[in-house]
Amino acid sequence: MAYTTINKSTDYFNTKLYTGNGNTDHAQTGVGFQPDWTWIKDRSAAESHFVFDAVRGHSKYIFPNGNNAEGTDATGILKSFDSDGFTLGTNDGVNKNSDNYVAWNWKANGAGSANTTSGFSIVKYTGTGSNATVGHGLGVAPQVVLIKELNGTNNWLMSHQPLSASLGDYTRFLTLNSTGAVSGAGNVVFQNSAFTSSVFNVGTSAGSNGSGQNYIAYCFAEKAGYSKFGSYTGNGNVDGTFLYTGFKPAWILFKETSQSGQSWYIWDTKRDDNGNPLEEYIAVDSNGAEGGSGSTYMDYNSNGVKMRDTGTYLNGSGQTYVYMAFGQSLVGSNNVPCTAR
Repeated sequence: MAYTTINKSTDYFNTKLYTGNGNTDHAQTGVGFQPDWTWIKDRSAAESHFVFDAVRGHSKYIFPNGNNAEGTDATGILKSFDSDGFTLGTNDGVNKNSDNYVAWNWKANGAGSANTTSGFSIVKYTGTGSNATVGHGLGVAPQVVLIKELNGTNNWLMSHQPLSASLGDYTRFLTLNSTGAVSGAGNVVFQNSAFTSSVFNVGTSAGSNGSGQNYIAYCFAEKAGYSKFGSYTGNGNVDGTFLYTGFKPAWILFKETSQSGQSWYIWDTKRDDNGNPLEEYIAVDSNGAEGGSGSTYMDYNSNGVKMRDTGTYLNGSGQTYVYMAFGQSLVGSNNVPCTAR
């Protein structure tokens, strides 16, 4: 097996915090690279999430918390992707005066756009209406593929391959803009076969492959020391389940899958910078402001996450959850790299 060295994780993923000023040309630097996928959320107020990517272009946006079709604004929201960040317009969703924001940034490969080192690609494709395969460019099978129809109002759809494998059915999927459980077997969003090193498969559903419809797919392959995608069972105890990732997470997304009613939740170490336990979360399927201050949810350890809460949103007894995690840098001044595979 070939191994690829990731010198530091912040070359490929980084969280940027900023305060809005309401002015045009509000440049944000310090990301460390030119982002290809930027996800912005107002932490202070009830505003939609915004997602932008280099394949569709900076002027195109979609909302992770809604099923809206793609919108276009060349100057008022995200004005450009820059060499060390991005520049904002005046839209309140990304730049309201005095509001606090978080921007999560991933590097792919520009308009290309597959990064085989970090295991992330962005793919735009046109649906056929019949079973089809779509190239992802990663060279290894993706563990997570997230799809949104661009010119229609179908939901965001996720194939989480570790969960599907554990259920013995690759047609299972999750809906990002919903609190629903994992879908039942036999759906037609994805075909009942695992993704391969060259393609992911889609079925006949309008949400993933409607004839003549346009789609964007964000594809993630697991890289040791940098990213981890898995599922776990809660134990309902403050001495909670431990998730081994092999690195200290910088960003992690959770969703309960065995029953409906629980949101998708994101924690990161830039917003929650006071050490363990982690508190502040953002709900993906909601436009709500940041929550959780003063709560105890989990500890971030050097090699994973330890649950410290008994709630059903993270650690309900016997309940199943999925997660996506991206790591903090394992490299310091000694320049010792982690290894991705």
